[in-house]
Amino acid sequence: MNYLIVGLGNIGSEYASTRHNMGFMVLDAFAKASNASFSTQRYGDIAEASFKGRHFILLKPSTYMNLSGNAVRYWVNKLDLPLENLVVICDDLNLPFGTVRMKKRGSSGGHNGLENIEALLGTDEYCRIRIGIGNDFNRGGQVDYVLSSFSEEETAGIPSICERIIKGIRTFSVMGAERAMNELNIKASNEEK
Repeated sequence: MNYLIVGLGNIGSEYASTRHNMGFMVLDAFAKASNASFSTQRYGDIAEASFKGRHFILLKPSTYMNLSGNAVRYWVNKLDLPLENLVVICDDLNLPFGTVRMKKRGSSGGHNGLENIEALLGTDEYCRIRIGIGNDFNRGGQVDYVLSSFSEEETAGIPSICERIIKGIRTFSVMGAERAMNELNIKASNEEK
């Protein structure tokens, strides 16, 4: 059974460790944990991983954030993938750093990548995992903030966030969305518990 796991971010070394690239960071950790490597293919970099008979296609779109829907639509169609087997991972300004929220559907919440995916798929009926990046910026400073690097303390917490999300995606593939949401949707203050 195939699953398309999409991590949203922006291509280019200048964006590699920025807040907006949390989706890429999770997929890099997923590939590493699975002894997989990415290869450049149409609309993005692809790696493949397996878990208990499930096959994960990890996609880091090469379209830039605002056009992520082009890559998602192409790979959903190419794989003839039911949308219930699609998971999109992105950053979220509205959640405190480290908070993770998985939903089976929902609005874009103003996230340009999710807006474009919804527009091109024609639905919001797909799973998404939002990762809180905080919102410590002055009015009008949103763009600079999402393209800024994490603090030292935040950077130290990223591996455990990625590990938890990888575990949640594996749970999703074996036990379904409800069980995965129960695992993932806990407060940031409980991260290490």
